[in-house]
Amino acid sequence: MTTPGAKAMTGVAAAAVAVGVAQLVGAAFGPQADVRTAVGSAVIELTPGAVKEWAIDTFGTADKLALTVMVLAVIAVIAAVAGILESRRRPIGSTAIVAAGGVGCAAVLSRAGATLVDIVPTLVGTACGVAVLRLLVSGRFTDEGEEASTDQGRRLSLVTLGLLGAGVASGALGVVITRLASSVSGDREAFALPKVNKAAAPIPDGVQPKGVALPSFVTSNSDFYRIDTALSVPQLSRQDWRLRIHGMVDREVTYRYEDLSRFEVVEKVVTLTCVSNPVGGELISNAVWTGYRVGDLLAEAGVQPDADMVLSMSVDGWSAGTPVEALTDGDALLAIGMNGEPLPMEHGYPARLVVPGLYGYVSATKWVTDLELTRFDRAEAYWTRLGWSARGPIKTESRIDVPRSGQDVPVGPVTFGGVAWAQDRGIRAVEVQIDDGDWRQATLGDAYSGDTWRLWSFPWDARETGFHTITVRATDNDGYTQTPDRADPVPDGATGWHSITFAVR
Repeated sequence: MTTPGAKAMTGVAAAAVAVGVAQLVGAAFGPQADVRTAVGSAVIELTPGAVKEWAIDTFGTADKLALTVMVLAVIAVIAAVAGILESRRRPIGSTAIVAAGGVGCAAVLSRAGATLVDIVPTLVGTACGVAVLRLLVSGRFTDEGEEASTDQGRRLSLVTLGLLGAGVASGALGVVITRLASSVSGDREAFALPKVNKAAAPIPDGVQPKGVALPSFVTSNSDFYRIDTALSVPQLSRQDWRLRIHGMVDREVTYRYEDLSRFEVVEKVVTLTCVSNPVGGELISNAVWTGYRVGDLLAEAGVQPDADMVLSMSVDGWSAGTPVEALTDGDALLAIGMNGEPLPMEHGYPARLVVPGLYGYVSATKWVTDLELTRFDRAEAYWTRLGWSARGPIKTESRIDVPRSGQDVPVGPVTFGGVAWAQDRGIRAVEVQIDDGDWRQATLGDAYSGDTWRLWSFPWDARETGFHTITVRATDNDGYTQTPDRADPVPDGATGWHSITFAVR
């Protein structure tokens, strides 16, 4: 008899072929037929909000990789069970593969713009997976019911591993072909940002405290945090991009990319923050954005007085609900550039929203294609449907970057530091407490604007060896000092003082 382990491997090999063939065939149909992305996106959509928050808190910007690994692990477990249950007379495992294929088809059809043609690759992959499983249990390599010889067992193992490898290779090739065929990187590389009509104020050298290794005041594009629900980065060219403005407006307007040229190009330095950022977290970054005032675009449509929310939507169906006044006050941008370059694709190319003072879940729509003027009592956005607050003003918070938790600090003079933020109010003061001592004023880097974070430093004479604790709190320009009360990010952002322990050696 074939061992349970060998039978489990036959199921895994069949599943690998099913997924791999579906991925490879899907490359000829376009990204909308990508069953791997469709299933992953469906999992994201169906996952409860609390679980999503746990994933972001646990894995941070690696949440999508973690999801992919988890989905593949679940598929492998189900496939192994299917292989164990499969026999020549009882095709239970084959039935499980067919059922999984049905789930994949449903996931593909649930995507925006999908048609019945897009499930063809999944159907082909499912058929191949069933064929492989039936082949491996057919008795061609071992005689079920009799003691398999060493040669027969080796032969079955080699065939199984070969099919497993072929499935993985075909899937990887399909992913590469799909990405190359749909990529708009060439479109982005050919795009030169238009001349800025209203440049941002110069950034003084004094924004960066001296003598301490803090994050750069302007975050590089490669280091800028990324949190979104897009398992595969949407690929949208400038030629295909449209921005529809409709709903509670005097007239519906649809902009093409070339239509934007009649608006003033402005530049702003704005710090963005994710609502999932825990106390002391790193889901915050600052950049120089180039784009067009959203208020100018909305003015052509004519916003009706009763509208109090703009429901923005990305090309992949994600949505955010933003107060109308936040988009019409002249500060919000339809951004097309980031730090002097066209938007990186993972940060929203060819266009996204940048709204100072609001957490990203209610404002920072990437790959934006639709703005609907509506009301908070009539519509809900993606995260508000999952339990987050409808409005998300950024809270006053601060963070310690130097020293890191558990770091050793040498005896003698040292300089600590970090960042503080309160968009769109700005930071007035930062205070530091060592152990249970008095609160002392930190030295602030120059203030740039209320829409950006502020860096701080704190000199300290490390005299007493042993473990110590450093705590920080900030006060904004409205006079509010951040609360020590700890609150989780759900439903409208974390609160509490950041505190870490370090050792003087």
